[in-house]
Amino acid sequence: MIAQRNEPYDYHHLEHAKHQTKSRRTLWITLLLTLFFTVVEIVGGIMSNSLALLSDSAHMVSDVIALGLSMTAIYLSERPSDAKYTFGYLRFEIIASFLNGLALCVIAVGIFIEGARRFIHPEELEFGLMLTIASIGFVVNLVLTIILSRSHHEEENLNIQSALWHFIGDLLSSVGVILSAILIYFTGWLSFDPLISVVIGCIIFIGGARILRESTAILMEKVPDKFDLEEIRSALRKLEGVEDVHEMHLWAISTNHYSLTAHMFVRSDIQPFCIILAVNDMLEKRYGITHSTIQMEHADIHPHGEYGKLFQHH
Repeated sequence: MIAQRNEPYDYHHLEHAKHQTKSRRTLWITLLLTLFFTVVEIVGGIMSNSLALLSDSAHMVSDVIALGLSMTAIYLSERPSDAKYTFGYLRFEIIASFLNGLALCVIAVGIFIEGARRFIHPEELEFGLMLTIASIGFVVNLVLTIILSRSHHEEENLNIQSALWHFIGDLLSSVGVILSAILIYFTGWLSFDPLISVVIGCIIFIGGARILRESTAILMEKVPDKFDLEEIRSALRKLEGVEDVHEMHLWAISTNHYSLTAHMFVRSDIQPFCIILAVNDMLEKRYGITHSTIQMEHADIHPHGEYGKLFQHH
């Protein structure tokens, strides 16, 4: 009788999980500081009646939500794969990034609408309070932007990048509010407030659209931009024993976590294990791809319709 061993349900050559200690610590610090200043800015925006300040505070609210999503993504990405989620929970990082990018675009549209309304009906502002809170916001957002930027350089992560774009927008918003208060004080033209808000909205929208584009590409399993699929196919064909490469797919599960699958016609006089070793070695050393699934075939045995007939003919 064979003793039952206490093993995981399956064995994976590559761990489908991320351990991001630096990113996790950075996001906790950022979340707590952002939550505190968001409350301050909302109260200040209402009291000063500044659209620029309120638009910045609305963006700060989205930051809190974005950071919450990012934190959830990091904790989920550390969970191991199981029988239901065989790639683990890494993809939630991309879902969080997509939602963050979408939130940025929605907030920007809201700023455009309110800005247009205030162009038509300008409203009085409390300059002193507006300038004080904007100045504090500038310092807070500058510190948080630097913290997130350093974390992103140490652990490349689309999730952290989306949070970073939020705070770059916040930093520019703070600069815009300060500039708006100064211009209104010296010129008396209240339209500077919505004008600066619209500029802030444009910057926020550009950042959100960029994150949306990158996260959507991963969700659609597009070939990552850093790879040339035909170049990899050509390199595989040059390996000894490989006669043809087809049904090839390359996609990203999450940031810097790539998977490749391919079918190959191989020579019958060479050990298939040797071909597999050569394929895996080449993919890892030349392209940094450590997760691949290769199906080896023979055109005489495995039916491939017209493609197989054409291959045999040539």
